[in-house]
Amino acid sequence: MTAQPQEPRWLTWARQLQAIAQDGLTYCENVFDRERYEMLRALSAEIFAAGSTTPLATIESLFDDQVGYATPKVDVRGAVFRQHKVLLVQEHSDGLWTLPGGWADPGLTPAENTVREVREESGYEVEPIKLALVHERSRHVDRPHPFSIYKLFFVCELVGGEGQTSIETDAVGFFGENDLPPLSLGRVTREQLLRMFAHWREPQLPTEFD
Repeated sequence: MTAQPQEPRWLTWARQLQAIAQDGLTYCENVFDRERYEMLRALSAEIFAAGSTTPLATIESLFDDQVGYATPKVDVRGAVFRQHKVLLVQEHSDGLWTLPGGWADPGLTPAENTVREVREESGYEVEPIKLALVHERSRHVDRPHPFSIYKLFFVCELVGGEGQTSIETDAVGFFGENDLPPLSLGRVTREQLLRMFAHWREPQLPTEFD
């Protein structure tokens, strides 16, 4: 079994402080308490910026946009297979490859979001047939992110469409288990892809979750 990445303590602390500050700003009514929570939010941004390569102004803007009770964000990914190969898209942002997917939109189910993401990023129409993995990002990826993220991986059946790129993707292709291209590891890891191959070959496998 592959060892889980150990998240740096500074990142855990920064994320927890941000969540406490966001919850406090959501529910507190005392003007002095609001000032303290704003200071706490600023401190969490400074910690994250100091420990990462992200500019402080970018982190402050990101944290300022967070309102309401702090909860994990949801990322969905679709694993689409054809002739023993999996569909991957090349991300425009970093030139690396990943399962098509992204942030889940409100008002759609996780499966509907997966269908939408695959269509938008690859041009293919799919039908999710199994929820294979539910991962907390930080348990599997050693690249810092300011928020907790739940990643949902669906095995999907190819039902139509044709390969085409989008404003987010530069290329679309199918790859074998032993012929994977350089991966965008913040989006999908080799280990996650290998588990998706396993679930595709053995549909009776139970859903894996953290």
